[in-house]
Amino acid sequence: MHPMHLILAPMEGLADYWMRRALTDTGAFDACVSEFVRVTNTLLPSRVFYRWCPELREGAQTSNGTPVHLQLLGSDPACVGDNAARAVELGAPVVDLNFGCPAKTVNRHRGGAALLDEPELLHALVGAVRDAVPAEVPVSAKIRLGIRDSERALDNARAVAAGGAAWLTVHARTRDQGYRPPAYWQDLPAVREAAGIPVIANGDIWTPADAERCRRVTGCDDLMLGRGAVQDPFLALRLRGTDAGAWPEVHAVLRDYLDTIAPTGDERHICGRIKQWLNYLRRRWPEAQELMNRIKRLNTLDEIRMVMDEGIERAA
Repeated sequence: MHPMHLILAPMEGLADYWMRRALTDTGAFDACVSEFVRVTNTLLPSRVFYRWCPELREGAQTSNGTPVHLQLLGSDPACVGDNAARAVELGAPVVDLNFGCPAKTVNRHRGGAALLDEPELLHALVGAVRDAVPAEVPVSAKIRLGIRDSERALDNARAVAAGGAAWLTVHARTRDQGYRPPAYWQDLPAVREAAGIPVIANGDIWTPADAERCRRVTGCDDLMLGRGAVQDPFLALRLRGTDAGAWPEVHAVLRDYLDTIAPTGDERHICGRIKQWLNYLRRRWPEAQELMNRIKRLNTLDEIRMVMDEGIERAA
């Protein structure tokens, strides 16, 4: 197989600016994708793009230089095209279109995976963005296999490719399957053949063994990592053959994350973000479960810092 590209997934409400920074600091990702910028019927002001993708102010890259692709979500081709042009003016190196979000609130407003029954609209949206941005700026899209079933998966792949997308990312589940295992990797070879452009596989990649099997089953060279990378911040490095990330290293990443986000908002909210990440980490690390048990009722950063630093002293 060809060399593997690894992309950090856009995860609404989870992979924000600070989480993208923490996870890409390992240097193992080739790119990451922002949380979606929702487009309705207006040309959004710059501040909205900066809110969801602050990296636009920093050369559209994370602190270690990982490129950040900007994702848009919407259903009006002309308006999405106009906002794509604005995003590129602000520095977006790639415009990605979200046709995969399964959230009910998003789908009720004809966004994300709700469009997967309308291949012609996917074609129009990709085409409008392709026409609106300079030729050297790639346009990409992310889909799921369908809404209720995968009946339109091949039509959607063809529509995205014909609209001018440079590549397509496929989360190997339908919208209605949500995030329930398994991911249906076996459906991706047909999607890849129909698309005729590079396809990035996404869904249920938790370990290097998963990644190897996913590449073998799908025939996709490139992978997008989402919750697996949040559960194991060193997963991308492991996929590249580096034996890294024992618990003390993971603890150090979490501790640094706390210090980085501490000045950025309401203290209770920041405490909640630490617990949110620990909730993922505990699925892999027994030590994370122990730490969660000790901090879950704490609501000040000083208390959480003290408990985390005690853990470092005990490990020393």
